[in-house]
Amino acid sequence: MPAPPEQPEHAPYGPLPEGGTVRPITRWGTPVMHRPQEPVTTYDDELRALVADMVATMYAADGVGLAACQIGVDRAVFVFDCPDESGERTVGVVCNPELELPEGKERHLDDSDEGCLSYPGAFVPCARPDTATVHGTGLDGEPVTFTGDGLLARCLQHETDHTRGTVFGDRLATKQRKKLAKEHDRAVEEYPEGWPAE
Repeated sequence: MPAPPEQPEHAPYGPLPEGGTVRPITRWGTPVMHRPQEPVTTYDDELRALVADMVATMYAADGVGLAACQIGVDRAVFVFDCPDESGERTVGVVCNPELELPEGKERHLDDSDEGCLSYPGAFVPCARPDTATVHGTGLDGEPVTFTGDGLLARCLQHETDHTRGTVFGDRLATKQRKKLAKEHDRAVEEYPEGWPAE
């Protein structure tokens, strides 16, 4: 399991919680992955423990973001540790995310490859705005805002989608979805049931 970085380069609301347990990642097709998640209303030790497990699981799976539904929990929260276009990493926790995307002349699409830990081993291009801002609350219930470009923009959009019951395959044309499925099927033996938990 990759160790969490000792000193994240950019943690505006503090470091990610540690000491969690790695859990199996929930796959596409499981009902919790395809419905809007329940909002976070209580900011307590139970939430902190859930988020610590999410962080541990994200790092074990070598991911840059993970939503609660991806470990089977119906809660609108995600964690991330992701670089932006410049390579600077930002880490954070967002409960009840609301996405703000550029419009009009400010809106430029990035057609880079995208993948999902809940559909492991498969990547295809997925057009998304190249900058994004997410507003929500942190572990203590206080407001948080994260803005990013590059992979961070994609991550903020991808994880917010998860809290709404959307997987990125839903955003693909039929041809791209078929390509994604073929890649996933080729890699299936590398990601056995229960992955990445031991």
